[in-house]
Amino acid sequence: MTQVTGNAMRIPEGGAVREVLDRIGDKWSLLVIGTLRGGPLRFGKLEEAVAGISQRMLTLTLKHLVEDGLAGRKAYAEVPPRVEYELTELGRTLLPLVISLAEWAMAHHEEINANRTSHI
Repeated sequence: MTQVTGNAMRIPEGGAVREVLDRIGDKWSLLVIGTLRGGPLRFGKLEEAVAGISQRMLTLTLKHLVEDGLAGRKAYAEVPPRVEYELTELGRTLLPLVISLAEWAMAHHEEINANRTSHI
């Protein structure tokens, strides 16, 4: 159980919070979740939309999101095969958090970069 002492929150090692954050807290998962907010997308469209992601990393990220029930995968019996990915109801509950984090990053990007360069 997470404990709060004063202003500090103590998260137990190996706890559920850490396990979930390790999975969804990486940059690719957050970017894919944010990209899927508009509805289902095919793999190729996702790859185009998420700048800098490799095919391998997109494949792994989607696999993990599907395993965790945050995204769904629908395969169509067509030639060539068509597969679409979309957020599940559970995945959509993350959208307000992902959008808030992205807005915060955009609002503070210049300040963070200035801080980085002052420490070089």
